[in-house]
Amino acid sequence: MFGLSGRGGATTPARRFEVEHSEAEWRRRLTPDQFEVLRGHGTERAGTSPLDRESRKGLFHCAGCDLPLFDSATKYDSRTGWPSFWAPIEGAVGTQTDRGLFWQTRTEVHCARCGGHLGHVFDDGPRPTGKRYCMNGVAMAFRPSAAGPQS
Repeated sequence: MFGLSGRGGATTPARRFEVEHSEAEWRRRLTPDQFEVLRGHGTERAGTSPLDRESRKGLFHCAGCDLPLFDSATKYDSRTGWPSFWAPIEGAVGTQTDRGLFWQTRTEVHCARCGGHLGHVFDDGPRPTGKRYCMNGVAMAFRPSAAGPQS
C-alpha cells in the first residue's frame, strides 16, 4: 500500500451496474491498492501515480472493468499530484455527493459501467468546461494510441 486513505472496506452500490462482482471476486481481480480506491473509496497519495505525468495520446480506462473514461486530449497538469481532466468521455462516468468529510461536501466520480470510485470533480478547472476531474491513477489504466506522442 502506498499511502491510500479510505472509508474502510468495500461499498455496496446503491444501484445495479453492467459489471458487478462479489467483494471476494473484486479482491481477486484487483490489486490491494486498486480495491481500496475503486471499491473502498480510498485516495492514493498525491504524486504517486505515473499517470499524472502521462503525456502520450490515448485513453484512460477503468482499472476495474476496462471502460474508456478519459481521452488524453482532455488531460492537463492541475499541479495537484493526481491525473486531471477537464471532461470525461460522454456517458463514461457518474457522480454523486460525497459528505465523507465532516466540513466539506464534494462530488465523487464513479465508473458508469462498474460503479468503481475514481476520484472527485471540482469547479476550478480550465476552459472549456471549468471542471477538474481529479482522478486516482491507480483506478485507471492507460492505453496509448498508435498516433505517437501528444503534440
